[in-house]
Amino acid sequence: MDQTGPTLDDFDERSVYRSLFAANPDALLLVDARGVIVRANPAAARLLGYTTGELTGLPVDALVPDAVRPRHANYRAAYAHQPRARPMGTHTELVARRRDGSEVMVEIALSPLQDQGLPYVVAAVRDIADFPRVRQALQRARYNEFIVQVGRLAVDTREPHELLTRVPAVVAEALGVDAVAVFLLEPDRRSLRVASTFGVSEVDAASWRCTNRPETPIGWVVAQAAPLIVADFAHEHRFDAQDRLFGDGAGSALGVPLNDRGTIIGVLAARANRPRHFDEAEVRFMETLSVLLATSLQRVQAEAQLSHAQRLEAVGQLTGGIAHDFNNLLTVIQGNLQVLEEHASLGADPSAQQMVAAASRASRRGAELTGKLLAFSRRQVLSPSRVNVSVLLHSLADMLRRTLDQRVAIVVDAPDACPPCVADAGQLESALLNIAINSRDAMPDGGSISFACRACPELPLDVAEELGADAAAPNGFVAIDITDTGDGMSDEVRERAFEPFFTTKEIGRGTGLGLSTVYGFVKQSKGSIRLHSAPGAGTTVTMILPCPPRDAGARARDRSDASPVEAGLKVLLVEDEPEVRAVACRYLRSLGCEVVDFGTADQALASLALQSDFELLLTDVALGPGMRGTELARQVQARLPGVAVLLMSGYAAETIESTGALAWELLRKPFDRAQLARAVARTVGTPRP
Repeated sequence: MDQTGPTLDDFDERSVYRSLFAANPDALLLVDARGVIVRANPAAARLLGYTTGELTGLPVDALVPDAVRPRHANYRAAYAHQPRARPMGTHTELVARRRDGSEVMVEIALSPLQDQGLPYVVAAVRDIADFPRVRQALQRARYNEFIVQVGRLAVDTREPHELLTRVPAVVAEALGVDAVAVFLLEPDRRSLRVASTFGVSEVDAASWRCTNRPETPIGWVVAQAAPLIVADFAHEHRFDAQDRLFGDGAGSALGVPLNDRGTIIGVLAARANRPRHFDEAEVRFMETLSVLLATSLQRVQAEAQLSHAQRLEAVGQLTGGIAHDFNNLLTVIQGNLQVLEEHASLGADPSAQQMVAAASRASRRGAELTGKLLAFSRRQVLSPSRVNVSVLLHSLADMLRRTLDQRVAIVVDAPDACPPCVADAGQLESALLNIAINSRDAMPDGGSISFACRACPELPLDVAEELGADAAAPNGFVAIDITDTGDGMSDEVRERAFEPFFTTKEIGRGTGLGLSTVYGFVKQSKGSIRLHSAPGAGTTVTMILPCPPRDAGARARDRSDASPVEAGLKVLLVEDEPEVRAVACRYLRSLGCEVVDFGTADQALASLALQSDFELLLTDVALGPGMRGTELARQVQARLPGVAVLLMSGYAAETIESTGALAWELLRKPFDRAQLARAVARTVGTPRP
């Protein structure tokens, strides 16, 4: 008796192909030359939220989001003239619009049937929103946006209570957890107090066991100075049941130390009612926030201990370390965002692009805020160049006319014959913008802001006395006046206008760093600033800046006309922060460089015994314990006289100068790939010392 089952030949071929079409796990759409769906399988109906009947006869453009529909129509028309197979796995990722208006990231394969004599194209659509690489990229972008949000708050705030109150809410929103708390060590370092919470009642917070013992989760984090993940409290046996991280009811928890330069000052902890909620991505996010929080709390505490007369200098001493840590973080954030922006999987996803763009804008704001701290203490790294003041004022005025209140008139008196000044162009524009914004705020009902510039060959006596030796600029000075018709200032306010943190604005509308950063920038540029104001008479701010030597323009052009980076450039990279090192490696390799990287100077020097054909040394100035980047540069050049040296740093200018780093080309953190490329090109094209 024949026991074999039926074979393919026993079935009608048409029914077989219909069954294959219906059973395919990918969404399949059969589309005619007009772009109309003539058949859809059940998987397509499930993915797109229609029935198969509703999809039949529907234009395929209805499945495309409105924002990209014109581009899709053009692509479909071009494809109709030259149809070709396009398989999955080519990273051609799009966004499909469901029946309810929601969107889903998809990858699409196209199979034209014209070669089989049929006027159709089969589109296979696959949901990729759950692919790990896409999910992780979106998660990193989202976390980075929250990090920059906290970083901005950390730089802006003067009140530790405000920072402590807001951080738990940010963490809870970012991680989607049920409760967050900040614990701070008491002065005796034997116990911790609950400084702030989110999602926890005061009664529950008061009942927590906050002893600093390793037998408790919080005490373990402090003792080990390391993050702790409790994946599932139901199966956790390391700690006493009554000393759970957040009391009874916790499913899982994460705690990270608040570490300020090696000193543990507390713990940042989060609790989820669900088990296994936390992984390494959440640990990295929490560690980054803990650095920002710890550093900022220490800064605020130090500021509170300073007298009024010591404030500027003391804050200046703090800014170097804060700028270094924060600029390292921003380098990592911006580097990953730049890579993410270019990732093919997000190219057609408007929502993901918006998230990445928002995070990029926020990270740039963070860099600007760090720069303000350095500016008012006159410790920022400036890049002076020849600046055409007339062109700058006209350009700034055009921008202000588009962005300021339409009731504010902008007037410019900047003749082309006005001589140039020597200053950092970006910082000068920022200073002018700061003054203009203050003027706008002083005119709530409208008014006018006037910009004027003029040659100032002879300085007023008080300005000359203030500048001392710097008053002998060979080609004189340029005066820039910014005048408004606002309310003006009282004598008391005018006398304090340039003080850091002094502001007459209501809480939340100003940091008090605006005019103080302008003052610091002008003084560091070897110039002077004057303020004339009276109640009801408006305000005039005058910046007096030196003119450049006659040959400064030629030198500036020589410096800026750098050739592109040559492919195959052999680079020795030394950076003690692993994530910053990874970003720099990725940038250099994308520029065609061959990179060997190390975390310490000793490792880099030891490698020279095995490889000695390096053409460029790229090293951080501060390399943690041990040898500084400047000493490493001297030793490498002693062994390899032909090697070029490019230093990078997020520290303040005064700190950099004290190391002798200004003997080499310096790249300031945070930097992007284009800035690194220009610095490398300049360095390699510069004669070696």
